[in-house]
Amino acid sequence: MSTDKQIFARRESEARSYCRSFDTVFTKAVGSEMTAEDGTTYIDFLAGCSSLNYGHNDPDMKAALMDHVSADGIAHGLDMFTAEKAAWLEAYEDIILRPRGMDDYKIMMTGPTGTNAVEAAMKLARKITGRRNIVSFTNAFHGMTMGALSLTGNAGKRNGAGCGSLCGVTHMPYDGAFGDGVDTLKQVEMMLDNSSSGIDAPAAFIFEPIQGEGGLNAASKEWMEGVARLAKKHGAMLIVDDIQSGCGRSGTYFAFEGMDVEPDMITQAKSLSGFGLPFACLLVKKEHDIWKPAEHNGTFRGNTHAFVTGRVTLEKFWKTDEFQSKVQEKAVMLTTGLQAVADVVPGAKLKGRGMMQGVDVGSGDVAEAICAKCFEKGLIIETSGADDEVVKVLVALTVSPENLRKGLDILLEAAREVTENNKIAAE
Repeated sequence: MSTDKQIFARRESEARSYCRSFDTVFTKAVGSEMTAEDGTTYIDFLAGCSSLNYGHNDPDMKAALMDHVSADGIAHGLDMFTAEKAAWLEAYEDIILRPRGMDDYKIMMTGPTGTNAVEAAMKLARKITGRRNIVSFTNAFHGMTMGALSLTGNAGKRNGAGCGSLCGVTHMPYDGAFGDGVDTLKQVEMMLDNSSSGIDAPAAFIFEPIQGEGGLNAASKEWMEGVARLAKKHGAMLIVDDIQSGCGRSGTYFAFEGMDVEPDMITQAKSLSGFGLPFACLLVKKEHDIWKPAEHNGTFRGNTHAFVTGRVTLEKFWKTDEFQSKVQEKAVMLTTGLQAVADVVPGAKLKGRGMMQGVDVGSGDVAEAICAKCFEKGLIIETSGADDEVVKVLVALTVSPENLRKGLDILLEAAREVTENNKIAAE
């Protein structure tokens, strides 16, 4: 029996979005493939918007979760001590923090979404410094709750607030915001050094190493290090939002690895659970952990089921360098495939880095048409950017080389067809 899709139109809020682009009912997903109710199988180049970096239904995570549930393991424990939390903390400490020289961070369990981790970081920065102003950057996306939304640049997202009180933030130009020849870091520094600029002393700087929703703008090493230097110079906290670009998406676990950047706080979410389960946290330098008990809490802080799958994720993929090396090899394949796409669309260019790349086709209409054509051909892929002008690839890091090539071939074919149709229409 097929699902009557009218139930969605009849009862689900108009806020629904992805289903408008992918108008089918999905029933099964394994690895980098999703299967619809009618039996059609799609290659998934969206991966839960980077919440499924390790693919759908990883068998080891699934087995661990099923064992936990079957044994009547804790399903919900607020922030009480549990064996599962201890096991995840120990794995994160041993596999992620200590090998990277990051033993001086504590982990704060926030509400289960990335925006809550951002909210916690904002509150803590203001509490530490006694200042209100936070410097965010153009094209930023940090979440949809009111505090995080004040940091976000996108007008459509901001308009959803329904009011004009998104305040306490100064928006500065991100790396490359005015073109390759303009040093935005110098501009930011000049504005902050000018006592008559009208900019209040910042409590924090916050940036994404790679802007996911903002169009896959990837900050340079020099720019990120420069922002870190400015934060220190002005007595502000440095917050790195590694929610979408983290957990291996950039090619390394953290997107700022290999750079002289030592954040005061790091937000984590998306693929933290490894299984698509809600889980977010805030990494905080120990000297900044000045919270009083329950000063920032939430009923669902620390998802026990996510601790189970998240531990498996760390132990399976991050104990050695093998997985990271394979991700970096696939990133090269991705760059090559996307360059072929860019070559067939007039004026198009590559964006992003690692396994967080896409093609700026210069128009939201063109990008939307390409993605729609891809879906017709069996590929799930979405857009990003200020005007949705970037065709964005967020395929699982575990994707097989065969599925990666197949998906890129579909994308290339779709780009060719849309470009040819546009040429005909213009004649």
